[in-house]
Amino acid sequence: MPAIWCACGEKLDYSLIPNPIEWLAIGDVAYDAYAGQVDAEALHREMKSIFECPACGRLAAFWEGFGKPPKFYAPE
Repeated sequence: MPAIWCACGEKLDYSLIPNPIEWLAIGDVAYDAYAGQVDAEALHREMKSIFECPACGRLAAFWEGFGKPPKFYAPE
């Protein structure tokens, strides 16, 4: 099952659907391309997956898809 490890040692499993630690994000410009009736699958493909570590709150963002490592962000 696909997973990554947070710097705090927590395993972030991203195989679950739906995933309680996953957030989906879309940029403002990409979002503005959608109007009227929206194809949910097309919209979903535009979104970036961001996972929140339940232990420390770090975010792991897959800005370039799951084929590349995520970028981690730590709360201040």
